[in-house]
Amino acid sequence: MTPNGVGRFVFFLCQLLALVLSAGEGLAQTGPLQHSPAEVVQRYLALDSKGARLDVMSVETVASYTNWHEEPMWGHVVVTQGFVVAKQYRQWEVIDSLEVVIPVTFQVIGSVYLETAGFVQEAQTEEVRFRVKAVKNRWRIVEPMLPPHVGQKRMVNVVREAWMKETDPAKRDRLGSLQDELRKAK
Repeated sequence: MTPNGVGRFVFFLCQLLALVLSAGEGLAQTGPLQHSPAEVVQRYLALDSKGARLDVMSVETVASYTNWHEEPMWGHVVVTQGFVVAKQYRQWEVIDSLEVVIPVTFQVIGSVYLETAGFVQEAQTEEVRFRVKAVKNRWRIVEPMLPPHVGQKRMVNVVREAWMKETDPAKRDRLGSLQDELRKAK
C-alpha cells in the first residue's frame, strides 16, 4: 500500500468510527424499539427531575424522548421527592405492539409559581399515565405534556442560583424565603 493509500485508509476508518459513534449516541438517547418503552419514560423523567426543562440550553436533551417539538411556557414547576416508573409490561395498558400506556407515580411535595416566586405545599401521590408510541422506529412519549416535575434538591439549587444573580433587594428576599420553604418542605 502506498503512503497515500494508507492515509486514505486511515481517513476512511476515522469517518467510519465517527459514524458508528454518532449512531450509537442517537440510539441510546431516543430508545430503539428493541428496548423497553419504560426506559424512555425513565430517562425523560430523570432529566426532568434534574431540571433539564427549566434551562433553554438543555431542553433539547429531553426533546428526543417526546413527539412534540415545543412546550408551552409553564407558569409553575411541580416539586417532587421522586418517581417510580412501572417497568413490567403487566402493569401497562398495551394498546398494540407499537403503543403502550405506562403508569408513573410521583411523590409530589408542592408547586413553585414562577411569576410570584411562591411555593404551595401539597404533599400527595400523583399518578400519571404516559402514552408511548413507536415513531420512526423509536419509542417516543406522545402524551401527556406535563409541567416540569423537578426534584426538591435541584429546585432548591435553581432558586439559590436565581437568588445569587438577583440585584433587586425585594426579589432577592422573596427568593431567599422560597429557598427556605423548599428546604423545609416534606
